[in-house]
Amino acid sequence: MNDNDTKRISRLIAILTQLQTKRILTSTTLAEKFGVSVRTIYRDIKALEQAGVPIFTEDGKGYSLMEGYKIPPVMFTENEANALITVEQLVLKNRDSSLIKEYTAAINKIKAVLLYSTKEKVELLSNRITVSPAISHTNTSNSLALIQNALTAFKVLNIVYLSEYKDEKTERKIEPFALYYSLHESWTLIAYCRLRKDYRMFRLDRILKIEPLELSFKPHKLTLEEYLEVKKKNFNSPDILLS
Repeated sequence: MNDNDTKRISRLIAILTQLQTKRILTSTTLAEKFGVSVRTIYRDIKALEQAGVPIFTEDGKGYSLMEGYKIPPVMFTENEANALITVEQLVLKNRDSSLIKEYTAAINKIKAVLLYSTKEKVELLSNRITVSPAISHTNTSNSLALIQNALTAFKVLNIVYLSEYKDEKTERKIEPFALYYSLHESWTLIAYCRLRKDYRMFRLDRILKIEPLELSFKPHKLTLEEYLEVKKKNFNSPDILLS
């Protein structure tokens, strides 16, 4: 096997990995990622199809894997494992307990597929990393996972919210749009408020009650970048994001 064959096999495996992590990918995106021509990607996709990989081609959109199709777990390199362990220490300091629970479950599954030699190094590194005590370890919310699901499923949420300024409770139906987080603050949800008929920011630690509804909403045309840019222009400071 020559060097070109080795490179192609590595690229085919990498394309499969990319198709597992994205719902749909274009030939142009894959070509740019791997530094090859679009024609080469066409040949690679055909080779994967001939090998029995169920790849669907959506005209004008790109490629996707058949729902439920999986390849065996990819072995993580030592550097990749170290990166995940480092992020774990930051997640454990975040203020939403539901995120800690879900991340812990996910990282345990990842640790299970690591080579024994890598596991030992990961355990050592985990015991040698800490996050500044100045960052509070107090959980102030437990709704992030629920909100994330509603955001990606375009479901309306019903909340009881305690205003930060007037210290009054209001019940609202909101359409989750995006999430913002600072290590020194709690999670903040950006959502379209049907009561105020505009986008508002809700601190998760001030949401007294939250309930998912069976009501759906149309995906917002506004992008997160556009929203943040408008905020900065209107208030001439990004600090308003944390208010």
